[in-house]
Amino acid sequence: MGTFTRYSREDISISTDKVTSNTWTNNTNALTTTFTSSTQAVFTDAKAQGNFFLEIRKGEDTVSSSVEYTVSYGHRYGSGSENFTNTAGALGNTATKCIYNQYRQLAFGDENSNFNFNGFVPNDIHVLNIDRGRFKHNLKQGSLNLKLKGNNTIHLTDDSITTTGSATITNIGRQFNVISGSDGVMSGSELNQTPEGSGSYGFIYPDVGIIILNGEALRNYDETYWTEGDAASAQKKNQQIYGAIKTGASFELDSEERISSQFIFTRIKNAAYNYTTNPSYIDNNGDLLISDFVDSPTTYITTIGLYNDSNNLIAVAKLSQPLKKDFTTEALVRVKLDY
Repeated sequence: MGTFTRYSREDISISTDKVTSNTWTNNTNALTTTFTSSTQAVFTDAKAQGNFFLEIRKGEDTVSSSVEYTVSYGHRYGSGSENFTNTAGALGNTATKCIYNQYRQLAFGDENSNFNFNGFVPNDIHVLNIDRGRFKHNLKQGSLNLKLKGNNTIHLTDDSITTTGSATITNIGRQFNVISGSDGVMSGSELNQTPEGSGSYGFIYPDVGIIILNGEALRNYDETYWTEGDAASAQKKNQQIYGAIKTGASFELDSEERISSQFIFTRIKNAAYNYTTNPSYIDNNGDLLISDFVDSPTTYITTIGLYNDSNNLIAVAKLSQPLKKDFTTEALVRVKLDY
């Protein structure tokens, strides 16, 4: 029967560290070249998938390349895309209205609240939804660097470094403003960054990987971003915002992971664990093979087992080399568990 030693509270310590990595596939820092899939970007009718979102991939081979993010267009009144049906009572139900309702329900918990960008409420939004498989626990605040290029070029970031205090907390976690600038620092001092006073350029929700862009602010900066509520389909709006991202050829975003480590200090005192039940120590008659061990028993510690209260082995720690142990020595082994 083995001997067990219970750990005390003083033997266990827990720490948490934040680890940052690139968000995009293959640890890519900035997306410069991306593609859409002809099989997903289908616009055959008002309910076709491409009218709701476009999947953006790093590789041209859509079979082997993973989705990096999606782009969508939403309008609170449903303008910009066709009605699902002409049936009485169902008019106005469109892909753009579904997108707007979906994201305001996520952020605010209802379909009555509107996106308010520093006091300005636009009718339309553009949504960048980072694929969940691309980031760890959350997107790192201050890491957004997105270039949109049309007739003019906009460099967008979040204001997490500029802003003091806590972020606004919503149903989907923290909310920061998307503003003109870089590395989390705003250019200038005003959130209303267009002459028309159309508010900030949007919001970023780092805990769920969502970026909401203010359609009116984009248009006021650059007329390339078309007229709100025009006759163009959601297809064209999705493709046009993606075109601005693709032409800008620079989309940087880091992810952040919290790794908790439990340190277990295994203290082996001089009088403990000097004997062994290893059968290689005895002969067929049960006598010690090495006579010196009779008066001076010696063991070599190679493994530390962690057991629960039922003496079930739940974890094993291996030493890099055997640790000699006898009555004249003590040992302290630090075991680290990451999770």
